[in-house]
Amino acid sequence: MKQSLQIRLGQQLTMTPQLQQAIKLLQLSTLDLQQEIQQALESNMMLEVEEDHPVDINDSQLEKKTEKYDEITAEGSQTDIPDELPTDSNWEDVFDNTQASSSSTSENIEFESQRSKSVSLQDHLLWQLELTPFSDRDRAIATTIIDSVNGDGYLISSIDDIFQGLQAQLDELEFDEVKAVLHRLQNFDPPGVIAADLQDCLRLQLLQLPDDTQYKAEALVLVTRYLDLLATHDRVKLLRRLGVSEQHLAGVIALIRTLDPRPGAQISEGDSEYIIPDVYVVKVGGVWTVNLNPEIAPKLRVNPFYSGMIKRADSSVDNCRMKDHLQEARWFIKSLTSRNETLLRVARCIVDKQQDFLEHGSISMRPMVLRDVAEELELHESTISRVTTQKYMHTPNGIVEFKYFFSSHVSTSGGGECSSTAIRALIKELVDNENQAKPLSDSKIADLLQEKGINVARRTIAKYREAMNVASSSQRKRTL
Repeated sequence: MKQSLQIRLGQQLTMTPQLQQAIKLLQLSTLDLQQEIQQALESNMMLEVEEDHPVDINDSQLEKKTEKYDEITAEGSQTDIPDELPTDSNWEDVFDNTQASSSSTSENIEFESQRSKSVSLQDHLLWQLELTPFSDRDRAIATTIIDSVNGDGYLISSIDDIFQGLQAQLDELEFDEVKAVLHRLQNFDPPGVIAADLQDCLRLQLLQLPDDTQYKAEALVLVTRYLDLLATHDRVKLLRRLGVSEQHLAGVIALIRTLDPRPGAQISEGDSEYIIPDVYVVKVGGVWTVNLNPEIAPKLRVNPFYSGMIKRADSSVDNCRMKDHLQEARWFIKSLTSRNETLLRVARCIVDKQQDFLEHGSISMRPMVLRDVAEELELHESTISRVTTQKYMHTPNGIVEFKYFFSSHVSTSGGGECSSTAIRALIKELVDNENQAKPLSDSKIADLLQEKGINVARRTIAKYREAMNVASSSQRKRTL
């Protein structure tokens, strides 16, 4: 093939750096946006936070105090702390009391940043192990057993496996030694911890109750022998096996229900994660208004001092670098402003379409997709998707993600549409108000929704129910 040069005309979409930065800021969450702003402030000398500095009435007094301090230190008489003070003088007369200044700033301390590290269940058990007298041999066994405990407080390895693993580390180890250490550890806090299974966990908790606890003996028999009958709610067999009356059986079951099936969860709780809303929705004068959260992003501006140092005709390296920083600062501020305006427009559009949700809750949610908002705002669906990802709205019904307002629809008998979110809320309401002795089946729920004019198949009800972690009707049945 002969090589040749050809000229072709064509159009190609090229994303400018400004557009790339605007898209990047648009899809950032609140936390990521704050980190991006902080990084920009540290890397760009032209950017600064615009703050309102209130005039302090004590500024003049502070200046006088500073001048007085400068005069004293200028003489060189107070630069060092003397061994003794002059006669008939106080410490406060010579040196400023720093306690007042430190107390004035105590209100600005961020206690959230000073939180202690969360304690895991293993840490809690090891702490108790250090306070309990053990020999070095038993302490090694106890440490191995504690390492085999999961977050709920159950052993992830059987005691036989733990014994076989310790045989290679400890000479002449016997199985009874491991079991003896296990029994001592099972008396640790919280009650029921380091159990083999649920039956063992409930048994350990009952054993730690006082001997005069009512129904304790019957509860121990039920847990150790007939726990499977309790799981299937077989009331007739339980009455016959325990040989008690129905009232007595109700007391035994009530005692068992006070036990914790996951004792380790109360210790190994993680740190609470707080969600900062991007917008606030408040009803003012009968009209729903949407406002940006002013705390999510500080107001930025171009530093007037550094920008005034730029010389137009100067082409030195420093001046060119300052010009580049100035242009980047202007682009960043413009992109940040564009992000806030787009976020506010999308939030207002969502509020206009979902006012029934704000008034009555999830049951009144209207079906809506990204295309509906994109067509009304004359934006692309990808832009709406970026805006609604990891963005949160503070509403009277709680803090919800923007994505929560978008859902598919189901046709109604009247020719209308019903949101899948509203259907889930209706299913949840029906299940919460059902008779536990005769729970509603999926077919019955579908019939009840059909009476409301909502055409939903039984398999759709089952899909929504499983998505909400709601058990089936047979598992929800309660006869005890």
